[in-house]
Amino acid sequence: MNPADALPEMPPDIPMISIIIPTLNSERTLEACLRAILAQRLPRNRYEIVVADAGSTDRTLAIARDCGVDQIVENPLRTGEAGKSAGIRASAGELIALVDSDNILPDDRWLERMTAPFDNPAIVASEPLAYTVRPGDPDLTRYFALLGMNDPICLFTGNYDRTCAVTGRWTGLDVPQQDRGDYLELTLTEQALPTIGANGFVFRRSLLEQVDWDPYFFDIDIMHQAVRAGLNRVAKVKTGIVHLYCDRLGDFARKQRRRIRDFLYFTTENRRTYPWARQRRLGIAGFALATLLVLPVLAQAIRGYARYPDRAWRYHVPVCWITLWIYGMATLRKLLGLKQAPVARDRWQETQRA
Repeated sequence: MNPADALPEMPPDIPMISIIIPTLNSERTLEACLRAILAQRLPRNRYEIVVADAGSTDRTLAIARDCGVDQIVENPLRTGEAGKSAGIRASAGELIALVDSDNILPDDRWLERMTAPFDNPAIVASEPLAYTVRPGDPDLTRYFALLGMNDPICLFTGNYDRTCAVTGRWTGLDVPQQDRGDYLELTLTEQALPTIGANGFVFRRSLLEQVDWDPYFFDIDIMHQAVRAGLNRVAKVKTGIVHLYCDRLGDFARKQRRRIRDFLYFTTENRRTYPWARQRRLGIAGFALATLLVLPVLAQAIRGYARYPDRAWRYHVPVCWITLWIYGMATLRKLLGLKQAPVARDRWQETQRA
C-alpha cells in the first residue's frame, strides 16, 4: 500500500496554500512540474499557483497559462531568490510552498502530507526528508538524488538536509529530533542548522514577520533568522520530491559557477546572514584533500553503491573535481581583490541545452 493512501480524510478547514514557482526559460521541466501539482487530491480551491518569471523567451509563459496557473508575476531582479520574493508578495495563502520549476511532486497526496504537520501549532515549516530517485531519470539526476544534496562539499561539512545514500543519514549535524510517525519533528539551533529551505519547503506566512525576505528570499538565511527569533520547530516529512537538477556535467559546472559567484557577490553586499564563516573548515579542507587524492571520494561512491546500487555513482569523482576547480578559482579571484559579480541570467537555461 502506498503510505500516502494511509492519510486520514481531508479536513474541511485546510488552510489556503500558495505554491510559488520562480521561472526563467523553464519550458523543459515546467509542464511536468505543474501537471504533478494539478494532479493533487487536495481541492483546487485550497491552493493557488503563482509563477514568478524573470523574462523567459521560450514557451515558459505559454505553458504556465495553458496549465491554468492563478498568477504570473514579473521578477525584474531575475534570480531564483528574487523570484520567490516576487511570488510571495503576490500570494495570499496562510501556508507558502516553494516549488522550483525543476521539481516534480512524487504522488497525488504530497501537499496533504507536507501540510499535515501544521496541525501542531509549534511547527513553523516542513520539508521532504529525501529526494525521489526515479529509474528513468538521467544518470546525473539520479546521482544527486542518491547523494541527497547538490553540492558535494556538504557531504564533508555534514551540512545537508536530505537522505544521503553514502552516510545513511538525512544530515550530518546533531539536530534534536522526535519521530512523530509521518514526520520527524526537529528543534533547530544556530549551531545545528542544516541547509533547509528549498525544493518543496513549506512554511507559515506568519514566519515572514520575523525575517528579511524581500527583495531576496535566501532560504538558509531565512531559517537562520527564524531560529534566532525562536521559530525553530520544523517537520521533516517522510516523503520525497523529484529534483531534475541537471543531466550533464557541463550543466552542473555552470550551476556551480553561478552558485559560488552569486554567494560571494551577495556576501560582499552584506545581503547574506547565515554564518557560513563558521562552517567546519576542517570539512572544507577535507573535501579538497580527498578530491585531490581521489581514493577517499571513490570510497564514498563505493559506500553509496553498496547501499543503493546504481551506475550513477560513477559521477561522484568528477562532480567533486568540478566543484573543487570552480570554487577554488572563485576563491582565488576574491583573494586577489577582483570585483565580484553575480552570473548574468541572459539566456540562462538556453545555454545549458546548447
